[in-house]
Amino acid sequence: MSHRSGPVVATARGAVRGRRQDDGTAVFLNIPYAAPPLGAGRFAPPQPHEPWDGVREATAPGPDARQAERRLGGIDMVPYFGTGRRRGGDYLTVNVWTPAAARGGLPVMVFVHGGGFVAGSARAALYDGSAFARDGVVLVTLNYRLGIAGFLDLPGAPANRGLLDVVAALRWVRENIAAFGGAPDNVTLFGQSAGATVVGGVLATAAAEGLFRRVIMQSGSGLGAFTTGQAARVTSAAAEVLGVEPRVDAFAEIPDERLVEAASKLAGLDLRTAAHRDPLLGLSPFGLVMDVQPAEAVATGQGAGVDLLIGTNAEEALLYLVPVGEYATSTAEDVDDTAARSHPDPARLVETYRRTRPEASYGALRSAIMTDALFGAGSRALATAHCGHTGSSTFAYEFAWRSHALDGELGAAHAVELPFVFDLTHLPRLHGPDALLGPDEPPADLAARMHETWIRFAATGDPGWDPYDTERRATMRIDAEWSQVDDPRGEERQVWS
Repeated sequence: MSHRSGPVVATARGAVRGRRQDDGTAVFLNIPYAAPPLGAGRFAPPQPHEPWDGVREATAPGPDARQAERRLGGIDMVPYFGTGRRRGGDYLTVNVWTPAAARGGLPVMVFVHGGGFVAGSARAALYDGSAFARDGVVLVTLNYRLGIAGFLDLPGAPANRGLLDVVAALRWVRENIAAFGGAPDNVTLFGQSAGATVVGGVLATAAAEGLFRRVIMQSGSGLGAFTTGQAARVTSAAAEVLGVEPRVDAFAEIPDERLVEAASKLAGLDLRTAAHRDPLLGLSPFGLVMDVQPAEAVATGQGAGVDLLIGTNAEEALLYLVPVGEYATSTAEDVDDTAARSHPDPARLVETYRRTRPEASYGALRSAIMTDALFGAGSRALATAHCGHTGSSTFAYEFAWRSHALDGELGAAHAVELPFVFDLTHLPRLHGPDALLGPDEPPADLAARMHETWIRFAATGDPGWDPYDTERRATMRIDAEWSQVDDPRGEERQVWS
């Protein structure tokens, strides 16, 4: 099908032609924001893309960052991860959805996908930005380097290259988004899971100052970074698997396929040290590498002046237990092992959660501890660090609607909020006994309200409830009914302080 009649926009590197959608909005796909990361360039900072002549077609999805196929047991996560199978080197790209009759000055939202720092794609079904454009927002999604190329800490290479890609994409937005109708000075950076943790890292990065006004972190962590010492263990293991020296020049010679294969063999590394736990509990050996955690950097003033909306799902860790059959079979020993991986005083941790959840099964206790170790404690730490600054606001939420997928056990698990934020709960692949939203219809207006709330925050800095502070810790509990609560799960919060 020809899109020759589609809208054309001039960017700083060349013109792009998008396509009009049935609802009157327009979408532009696969626009490069940086040069293809090839060869040694995979381990270098992102570089400017070469300009192009004529009009570049921006009507079809582009390639994904190199990755292995990722599964989570019995749950269909293809809408979340994408297929990850579209090959090509020119994958540092953005997708832009915009009201076709853009009048200019519209709020801009830039989304960073999750996937454990090793998987995911901006072209996954859950990140279709049409509803945002329909409702007056310019929505941008982006790809960034993953796995070894994006996050392995290599001597001679800059750290956190995947994060540097996100900063480069934000610079592209600053330079080009006005041509798509967006306001360059009203940009909200948001992300989920690994994407949210990257967003927290960007908030704590001085080089990104001034590129965004607001931040939304969905199920990330402000305490989620590895130390350089922990990262060195991963680098050493990767070099051993590949049979090369742990240096950037040696890794630069290795083709992408072998890097992806090697990354898959690093699962299960024990990255605990005498002074530091593994913030990802062994779920991924890749992540941000920072000796100062984002929450600690924010506490010293980094990110002041940027509004923050931050939250988690009530039962995050069920996604890592239920689909692989580990929830129902959890034992007291599993609970103790999870606590030992999570906290310097595991006995106190388990005692606290048993007291606050007296009816909980071993699986429920294990999930609750994992939920806070991976996301809750680090999100609260960042909220607490941020709310101490004047000139910006901090807001907290907890998403509590329970999916009845997997025989009713999936619950308010990791990623379940995403279809509501993107107003995509109608997608057929999200419904069914093994799908993210389960067999039941979600509450009729939950997606519309949540989507509208995210847009309201992006446009105004106020989602519609009281700000978070260290006295009340006001948090909006999002379910079929919404209710603001003060210091939810306060006793459990205190054990992490």
